Amino acid sequence: MTAPVRERPMSPHLQVWRWHLTMFTSILHRATGVALYGGAVIVTAWALALGAGPDAYQGFMTLMASPLGRLILVGLTLSVFYHLANGIRHLFWDAGLGLSVTTSFRSGVMSMAFSVVATVIVWAIGLGSGAP
Repeated sequence: MTAPVRERPMSPHLQVWRWHLTMFTSILHRATGVALYGGAVIVTAWALALGAGPDAYQGFMTLMASPLGRLILVGLTLSVFYHLANGIRHLFWDAGLGLSVTTSFRSGVMSMAFSVVATVIVWAIGLGSGAP
C-alpha cells in the first residue's frame, strides 16, 4: 500500500502573485542594492586609475564621460537615491509605522518620485557647473 500523494503548497512567486506597487518597490530595492555593488567597483577603479598616474586617470575619465559611462553614472545616482529613500521607508516600517496599504503605496510612490527628482537635480547642478 502506498501513501497518498499530497499536493505540495505553492510557494509565492511572480507567476502566482498579482503585481502591486510594494512588490515592485521591494524588487527595485534589491536591484538597486546590487547596482550599488557595481558602483563600488567603479569607485575602486577610479581610485586605482588615480593612483596609476595621469594617463590611466585620463583614460578612466574619458570612459566615464562617454555616453555609456554617463548612462551608468545616472543609473548609479538614481540607485543611490532610491535605495536611500526606500531604506528610510523600511526604517519606518521596522518601527511599526506606515504599514497600511494606503500609506505603503504612498510612501512607495514618494520614494520613486524623490529618487527621480533628486537625480535630476544632482545632474542639473553637475552639468550646469561645467563638469565634463
